[in-house]
Amino acid sequence: MIWGSTKTKSLESIEFIAENELIPFYPKIDEFLNQINQIILGKDQQTKLTLCSLLAGGHVLFEDLPGLGKTTLASSLSHLTGLNFQRIQFTNDMLASDVIGINMFNQKEHQFEFKQGPIFTQILLADEINRCSPKTQSALLEAMEEGYVTVDGTRYELPKPFWVVATQNPLFQSGTYALPESQLDRFLMRLSLGYPSRSAEKLLLQQSSRHALMSTLNAVFSQVEILTLQTCVKQILVSEIVLDYLLDLTEETRKGRHGLSTRGVLALKHAAQAHALVEKRNYVIADDVQAVFVAVTAHRIGLGEAETFNLMQKVSVKG
Repeated sequence: MIWGSTKTKSLESIEFIAENELIPFYPKIDEFLNQINQIILGKDQQTKLTLCSLLAGGHVLFEDLPGLGKTTLASSLSHLTGLNFQRIQFTNDMLASDVIGINMFNQKEHQFEFKQGPIFTQILLADEINRCSPKTQSALLEAMEEGYVTVDGTRYELPKPFWVVATQNPLFQSGTYALPESQLDRFLMRLSLGYPSRSAEKLLLQQSSRHALMSTLNAVFSQVEILTLQTCVKQILVSEIVLDYLLDLTEETRKGRHGLSTRGVLALKHAAQAHALVEKRNYVIADDVQAVFVAVTAHRIGLGEAETFNLMQKVSVKG
């Protein structure tokens, strides 16, 4: 079993967080979602899942046509979290050194010095990531998995928290490269904003520009609070019933196909824990798993959102 030699021993070895330790954060979570939903109109579920991704310490990939608000969302997140933000516009001629940095010779000091690339930030918007070559895409792999980059044999630690919000264009558009499975697996969730509703789009036409509205945003969280919440997420209680439900879902994904990997199962658990916290609970229920299942699973098993949702419905909660 992946959860330990016995379920009882596995659960007893974990220290779960008390409700009173989370209560001070609940008003801030509400304020965060309220402010972000004033910028990104009519996409409450996507913004909630984006917050879950951040609190779970996982990266998020948005797959959409250009101009649907992905960059606006990432910029708004940096304002509200009080974290440093950098944006990289990926192009087909971009090199790995343009992302992670390069060693440059300092003629005055007669030695090489490392010049940091834009990846040395806390929130990185990797815009149109699938427009660059696979070699450049691979520059992000170590950073997304371990929080480090290696240049000429020297390892450099990235700021904490380090969170990648990437966007990719549909593959039918010219000049795009499909992300390899190894890189897709580094993203906790894949989301899509899609077109706004008619009422939301009308409000967009009536309001000031999104950039003007973003300038009015105030930080809701601090860096320390984000790191604290990421630690709290790991201590959210996952009962044996929910663990069995997770494993039942995992087994269903593996029937007749390349299903969810062990890393994918852990990602699903962490995302469900983050969703429980956002819903103001210190324990996970099946609803949390169902809320994040499609976003966490679809890109890992190569199915569309509707197919993944139908797969989830085949598995019932026992107990």
